[in-house]
Amino acid sequence: MKLKIVLEQGLDGYITVYCPSLKGCVSQGKTIEEAMANIKEAIELYLEPDLEEIRETETHKILELAL
Repeated sequence: MKLKIVLEQGLDGYITVYCPSLKGCVSQGKTIEEAMANIKEAIELYLEPDLEEIRETETHKILELAL
């Protein structure tokens, strides 16, 4: 999966980074490398399923889809 991200230089010296296609998925870092690592972690957590909400039953199957 490939997602576009936006990096912006903040007034406080930090680089803000966000993913427009994942509403509210925002992070920051002191360097581009740190900001990229932080947004990667934020995206992984954003997309991680809540196992309490997802349960396989007789009428519901759980599958994976690679994009």
